[in-house]
Amino acid sequence: MKLAIMQPYFFPYIGYFQLINAVDEFVLYDNIEFTKKGWINRNRILVNGKDSFITIPLKNDSDYLDINRRRLAATWPKERENILNRITEYYRKSPYFDSAYPVISSCILYEENNLFRFILNSLVSLKEYLGIVTPFLISSTLPIDQGLKADKKVIAICRARKADVYINPIGGTELYQKDLFQSEGIELFFLQSHDVRYEQFGNEFVPRLSIIDVMMFNSPGRIKEYLNRDYSLI
Repeated sequence: MKLAIMQPYFFPYIGYFQLINAVDEFVLYDNIEFTKKGWINRNRILVNGKDSFITIPLKNDSDYLDINRRRLAATWPKERENILNRITEYYRKSPYFDSAYPVISSCILYEENNLFRFILNSLVSLKEYLGIVTPFLISSTLPIDQGLKADKKVIAICRARKADVYINPIGGTELYQKDLFQSEGIELFFLQSHDVRYEQFGNEFVPRLSIIDVMMFNSPGRIKEYLNRDYSLI
């Protein structure tokens, strides 16, 4: 059984969905520390041929709070309207705006103040739109020692779910060692996304943007092709 584990990301890039699609179960970390410079509450869209951030503002709180304890800021209702206006302005002439925008807007307008639950809702909606059937599991609900860290926690989750294959994004090559996982009866692979390219209003292509950009310029069927073939397991 193939398993992957990731933090929840805000409208992540296509490689995140390739990882979800490549496994039998996908575990979302909710009880690990929020990281400010990651992709949990922000991502990038196309604005006038360049990348531009969209961000969920968060309530000022301790830097050490877990993701599932972080709250959206009181300014979010205003900021989400700004994000939707930007998406409409810069993507309204894209070929799949009419089909993609309702899904995206429903995610952004979802009434939830808890950061983890807010992002979980969007990931579920996006997964359904893309035709991915992999189920989500939540890390804090699994019967493991929740005090474990790094590779020990990953291995414990794999054992709890009886997974014999663990797939991690390519960035994990410096974090996880194949020999250690093999000694625990688990095959470790790293997913390397290929250079997925498509037409963006005829301008020079801007790579690795949010799935929002991919959805605006590609049909769900075309995106599913990217998910199924445009990566390698190393």
